[in-house]
Amino acid sequence: MDYLGIPTIVSIEEGGFVSSGLKMYLVESKGGAIACMLLALFFLGTWPAILTLLERRGRLPQHTYLDYTITNLLAAVIIAFTFGEIGNGTIEKPNFLNQLSQDNWPSVMFAMAGGIVLSLGNLATQYAWAFVGLSVTEVITSSITVVIGTTLNYFLDDKINKAEILFPGVGCFLIAVCFGSAVHSSNAADNKKKLTSFSDDTKDGEMINDAHASETYAKKDLENGSASNEKAKFGTAHFLIELENKRAIKVFGKGTLIGLSITFFAGFCFSLFSPAFNLATNDQWNTLKDGVPHLSVYTAFFYFSISCFVLAIILNITFLYKPVLNLPKSSIKAYLSDWEGRWWALLAGLLCGFGNGLQFMGGQAAGYAAADAVQALPLVSTFWGILLFGEYRRSSRKTYVLLIGMLSMFIVAVGVLMASSGHRK
Repeated sequence: MDYLGIPTIVSIEEGGFVSSGLKMYLVESKGGAIACMLLALFFLGTWPAILTLLERRGRLPQHTYLDYTITNLLAAVIIAFTFGEIGNGTIEKPNFLNQLSQDNWPSVMFAMAGGIVLSLGNLATQYAWAFVGLSVTEVITSSITVVIGTTLNYFLDDKINKAEILFPGVGCFLIAVCFGSAVHSSNAADNKKKLTSFSDDTKDGEMINDAHASETYAKKDLENGSASNEKAKFGTAHFLIELENKRAIKVFGKGTLIGLSITFFAGFCFSLFSPAFNLATNDQWNTLKDGVPHLSVYTAFFYFSISCFVLAIILNITFLYKPVLNLPKSSIKAYLSDWEGRWWALLAGLLCGFGNGLQFMGGQAAGYAAADAVQALPLVSTFWGILLFGEYRRSSRKTYVLLIGMLSMFIVAVGVLMASSGHRK
């Protein structure tokens, strides 16, 4: 507490042997940890909406992800050279630059492993959003992350979180998964009914590729509402056809199994990156030599982001020339000249990078199991999905009831997980 009685969010420790009297900039209070998690929740729930927006406008996901990857790494560098270098380091808590030359490679490997699985998960979700939808994809992946990742973090953190509160929160996420699956099923049935009704006015087999529909809607912008008196309204069959004609990843006529498979793969990857980062910063398996300090959250996040960046660059350059899911081929030259939506993609990378950094900063103070409360990010993503993309517009009453149930359960879940936070000794 400070002298005004206001909880201190960031603690700057005193150190007697340094002239400045300052050590590294660290989040140590429970209030500060929760503030970090709430801000991370907003950031991590917003960047998927931006990438979804660009895909719906027709930008190739390979181009978008390459831009996103650059600023995602930039965020980690900024955090390392600011928070990680404020004040003077100590033997127990060295600054970022000092740790780069220390013999801490076992912890570095854990951090980089976390970056690899996060990169795979983020790359997979970019394709899953097109097939399954932004809201449902985020619900499924986040819930898998909580069920697997939070349980692992609870035991890695030596049970510093309150189990009687933590695991009911995990149960709330599982219930939300059930609601989310029901929302997806109900909304898919609603869309099928709309398209079937629309097809009654078209020739058999021409509903999706109808030439008149393509000509009517090709010049319209789904998200920015550009000028046309015939702009399709959210939730109508015309809107669904317009979206399919413009988007980069074509989904009509493809089964749901591929989308769900990609989604579950992404969720499994997401469930592993936080425990790996936990091991990198706290060395629960005692892999470091005696006298070697643990990686600071800033140093670990730097290595984490390096591996995430390298893998993303390799995979996406490969996908430029050997695209998946029937996407058109591209090239590095085409990518460099594609400025349509680039600034949005760069912004998404910054949001994701700072969001992950804040999550780890909060987790180091209050426990990584409680920090997994940011997996309630579908609350934010669903808000953007409804506001920007018209998800669930003109759906049935059943869909709306299930949607409210899903969002309500997520609100309960994030509150319960935050209430379970402890304090690392």
